[in-house]
Amino acid sequence: MNQIVLTQPCAVIFDMDGLLLDTEVLYREVMAEACSELGHEMAVEIHSRLIGVPKDRGAQILLGHFGSDFPLAVFHERTAAAFAARCANAVPVKKGAHELLQELRTRGIPTAVATSTHREAALDHLHKAGLLDLFETVVTRDDVEHGKPHPESFLTAAQRLDVDPRTCWALEDSHNGVRAAHAAGMATIMIPDLLEPTAEISKLCATVLPSLLHMVGELTRVTGR
Repeated sequence: MNQIVLTQPCAVIFDMDGLLLDTEVLYREVMAEACSELGHEMAVEIHSRLIGVPKDRGAQILLGHFGSDFPLAVFHERTAAAFAARCANAVPVKKGAHELLQELRTRGIPTAVATSTHREAALDHLHKAGLLDLFETVVTRDDVEHGKPHPESFLTAAQRLDVDPRTCWALEDSHNGVRAAHAAGMATIMIPDLLEPTAEISKLCATVLPSLLHMVGELTRVTGR
């Protein structure tokens, strides 16, 4: 981690689930329930492999584990319905999200979201969380050809903000997200949720912080104000 030095960012790019929104634990619950209803068990190691990957890659992981006869469409329908029921009125937000975004806005630093979630769901969840209006742009899985760990989503966010990716900070909670942000040339900061950084992931990060609240302090440390 220490080989990557943080300097004042021209923009900050955020992942969404597990980073801004406290939703990964909800996805874990509804996926486990859907699997159980279909006569299967969602093993911890399989769920861990699904974190931070696009839906199409997740489908490959599920079919590879449960077999080609696994009712993927039914599984997705049930998980989506159960998640929607849990978040019908509001989506839980990670501690420090509002404070950090307001601090960045006060400093005039533009922000974007780069998520593997499809557009309709991403915009709905950010709206219900009260965060949507705090971002200049939202890049979703529908906006790119390649999902994470490919860097396209982060590069697209930087392009929309008209900034050099090398001048951006990228905030991630998943291993695939860290790989994508690092490949985009961004100073990557991991804020772990359900996954802790491995030795490989730590080397790709400028730093690893406990929460978004700690990011406010990191911003002050780097900028000196």
